[in-house]
Amino acid sequence: MTAHVLTTSGQTCLQSLLKVWFDFDLALSKAPIVKRLEQGRLSHEDYQKLLLNLRQQVIEGSRWITRCASSFNREYADVRSIVIGHAKDEHKDFLMLESDYVAVGGDIDVIQNSSKNIGSEALHGFLMYRASQENPVDLIGAMWIIEGLGNKMASKWAQLVEEQLELPKEATQFMRYHGENDEHHLEELYKLVDRVAVDDGAIKAIERTAKVVARLYILQLEEVDHV
Repeated sequence: MTAHVLTTSGQTCLQSLLKVWFDFDLALSKAPIVKRLEQGRLSHEDYQKLLLNLRQQVIEGSRWITRCASSFNREYADVRSIVIGHAKDEHKDFLMLESDYVAVGGDIDVIQNSSKNIGSEALHGFLMYRASQENPVDLIGAMWIIEGLGNKMASKWAQLVEEQLELPKEATQFMRYHGENDEHHLEELYKLVDRVAVDDGAIKAIERTAKVVARLYILQLEEVDHV
């Protein structure tokens, strides 16, 4: 799965994160918008609403990641560098979502001026709160869920969208980009896990944050049908 050789504590942390991911993946398939996608029942309106709601979360992503980086003290300078690089890689991702939205018939003014749904508000609020704490090592758990989603699901979802709605790849740029590039970010996460998961306390904090983010991400997807 990775060329990076994990330490014993890193392996313990990874095992707990894999369990969280398994539960998240199961819950993900039950979210109505995902269920319609995977059962071949997605509509153009569904896809537009999904893009619109994801955009409001993604545009905030680099903010909490950057805040996270700034909250690490000099003892974690190496961690801070990796996290800053992550924020740099993704701070313009929302532009791909806007482009996809327009490609599928959406109005650019609508996606740019829509508010976050309830789930997105809760997710962003939690992430900004945790990112503001000193040395927020637990946010490795948040990155694990969000980057894991891109790595494991984005390419599959892009293909399903294209097939069901008969759309060109120009309408699924965001999903395709993450399906192709989030593997690199996961490699960086393995290194971070080894660096910060040094004891039971850190491992439990990382696991708990992963669980919270997984639940709030599902809430965000559930709320797509309520906006």
